[in-house]
Amino acid sequence: MTYLPFTKPFVDEDTIAGVAEVLRSGWLATGPNVADFERKFSAYVGGRIVKSFTSATGALEVALELCGIRPGDEVITPAMSFTATPNVIMRVGAKPVFVDVELDTRNIDLDAVEKAITPRTRAIMPVHFAGLAVDCDRLYAIAEKHGLRVIEDAAHAIGTAWRGKRIGSFGDLVSFSFHPNKNMTTIEGGALCLSDPVEAKKLDLLRFHGLSKDEEGNQDVMMAGGKYNLSDVAARVGIGQLAHLEQFNEKRKALVQRYLGEWAVEDCTLPVDDEGHSWHMFAPLIPFERFGLTRREFIAKMHEAQIGVGIHYPALHLFSLYRKLGYGVGDFPNAERIGRETVTLPLFPLMEEIDVARVCQAAARILKS
Repeated sequence: MTYLPFTKPFVDEDTIAGVAEVLRSGWLATGPNVADFERKFSAYVGGRIVKSFTSATGALEVALELCGIRPGDEVITPAMSFTATPNVIMRVGAKPVFVDVELDTRNIDLDAVEKAITPRTRAIMPVHFAGLAVDCDRLYAIAEKHGLRVIEDAAHAIGTAWRGKRIGSFGDLVSFSFHPNKNMTTIEGGALCLSDPVEAKKLDLLRFHGLSKDEEGNQDVMMAGGKYNLSDVAARVGIGQLAHLEQFNEKRKALVQRYLGEWAVEDCTLPVDDEGHSWHMFAPLIPFERFGLTRREFIAKMHEAQIGVGIHYPALHLFSLYRKLGYGVGDFPNAERIGRETVTLPLFPLMEEIDVARVCQAAARILKS
């Protein structure tokens, strides 16, 4: 029986041929393909300014610097996400202020956000978890009321929509990831969407050594910038992927509908379905103790059935780094429950609906036995 991983990228032959052309061209670093990718991605998000990065993590970190976040500042973020989200806050010297998430959506609890705001709060960094949009209307109403910047971690949300508007086409600063496990890939890479041309010029300095050039090519260094520029090789992959993104996402939605129809194990909490969901992941919550086994045992048995399973994610505040900030067990019950019970089941465009049935049947057999 063929092993079914929990995710697998698809790269078409035209894209592979296009990458070969870039390699033969001799222009491998940032060049015409990066410019083309940024133009095409800008069109996808309604014409907003798009700046590409070597990673979404880099985009988030530079976005914080762009907002002037510094030591002593606080940034509110969910207690359930990938560690990159709070890590970048700490890397600029600020404090990540965790709040709990909603159990059904897995997204940041906006009631908790309002309660967590202090005079030191400078920004909110929400995560559109698994491709389900945060309530953007309320999020931005809170930010406007308190004069806060919003840096959306949209790593999971390429193609996600909020009330008919694509994530990235509106709002403050929006960061996307193009890691190979995302809905589209540039192998490694990310992008930041924004609207302010003045901030965009500063962003260019921050993402490439602080270097500026005049019309005659004379250089000056304006600030201690980093190096986050995407390569033309990666951008050529992104151009090919972007052309298929809507097709990829439609396939994901069809597979999820099959999951929702096939899942036959009671007492599990399935992800929330929504019209704007781009379905980066399908991650049910399984109360393993009720079934008399551990998550580790469940994953091992799924592997025996030739099915890959991931864990996205453990509760952030229980990691050693964040315990040093004073967080501990019991602080965020929903994040902790999700951290104990979550499993990520296979979901990618190369799957067929019969693969979903296979996953559901294997899970039911293991849990019910």
